[in-house]
Amino acid sequence: MTSSPSISSSASPSISPSISPSPQLALAERLLGLLKESATEPRQDLQIEALTLAVAADLPVLLWGEPGIGKTAALTQLATELDLPLTTVIASVHEPSDFSGLPVIGDDPAVQGVPLAPPDWAVRLVRQGRGLLFLDELSTAPPAVQAALLRLVLERRIGALQLPPGVRIVAAANPRGSAADGWELSAPLANRFVHLDWVHDAEVVVRGLGGVWPRAELPRLDPERLPAAVEFARRAVCGLLTVRPELTHRLPSAETRRGRAWPSPRSWEMTMRLLAFGSAAGSSREVLSLLVRGTVGDGPGLELLATVDRLDLPAPEDLLADPAAAVLPQRGDLRQTVLDGVVAAVRSRPTRERWDAAWALMARALESSPPDVLVVPVTTLASLRQDAWEVPELINRFAGALQVSRRAERSAARVPAVAGRR
Repeated sequence: MTSSPSISSSASPSISPSISPSPQLALAERLLGLLKESATEPRQDLQIEALTLAVAADLPVLLWGEPGIGKTAALTQLATELDLPLTTVIASVHEPSDFSGLPVIGDDPAVQGVPLAPPDWAVRLVRQGRGLLFLDELSTAPPAVQAALLRLVLERRIGALQLPPGVRIVAAANPRGSAADGWELSAPLANRFVHLDWVHDAEVVVRGLGGVWPRAELPRLDPERLPAAVEFARRAVCGLLTVRPELTHRLPSAETRRGRAWPSPRSWEMTMRLLAFGSAAGSSREVLSLLVRGTVGDGPGLELLATVDRLDLPAPEDLLADPAAAVLPQRGDLRQTVLDGVVAAVRSRPTRERWDAAWALMARALESSPPDVLVVPVTTLASLRQDAWEVPELINRFAGALQVSRRAERSAARVPAVAGRR
């Protein structure tokens, strides 16, 4: 019987506890480290301001953009600046049970039931108590996975685990045409997000590649403005939906539009929260525009912005009471809205004193307004004159506006005549 050959210890390769890299690889690692070094600087960036405001408002955000545009890099830098641990989950490579919870059968399921165990990354978030959960490649997640994400995005629950309030959720997606095996986002999931279109700014990219990126900072809320901010947001949203009740819930008919922002009671509540945070932080109209249009859609969002503009307009009765001290909006469309409101107030309760006060207000507006802004209110106000009312001397100042009105009327009258000769 032949014995198997033995292997002596001297023949076995020796294993060093630590292997030093070659000098060239060490230099390569050092060079890679230098390339990764960068700094940040305060810089106005509407996209980042909108993103940080939504994060502060604790609303899920979905960044839409073409591949390679910097969505992941922006989220990494955001987590660093906000000092939040970043947890990245690629939605498309997970099963539905990874988000709804994995069933774990115990000793007696009939008595104890079958609990749903959360994945390890969710457990880590709970242990940390705070963090930024980044759901990447959302548009490549199949419908079953999207359905499993509904409870995570809205209720912050994964199986039996509740994520702590300190966790914020941001997702990223590519448009279906540029996504690998992309799917349209389901309407229920889309309606739970604030949608932001992420585009690159060449100047920001160049400066960032040079080593300096814009800094993401949470908005600074003014503690004295908090109650007024809530009242302002409620007035704006409720004011619009009172006159436009059909906008309360409008599910788009096209499947592609259902995967983006559209109005519902849920998204209007999100919009109201964003308006309150934006008002308390003194955010610009451009930032608010990105957020409200990304929550209820372009059409309803623009109508809401128009409502917001009108909230701060002076009341017609206040202007008629003291036209000499009136402060009119600078924007031409808002100024015309105010003047039209004044004329409507005079029409509703016409008196000689109110009519004269309206003319004094028009004269004040003429000092800083082009004649075309005054055409409609001046013409309408003139038509409200009663026989016993004398024509005010200052009406001669409006000859230019009235001349524009007469030219418009003559042009309108010529149109049917020309059409009749054809």
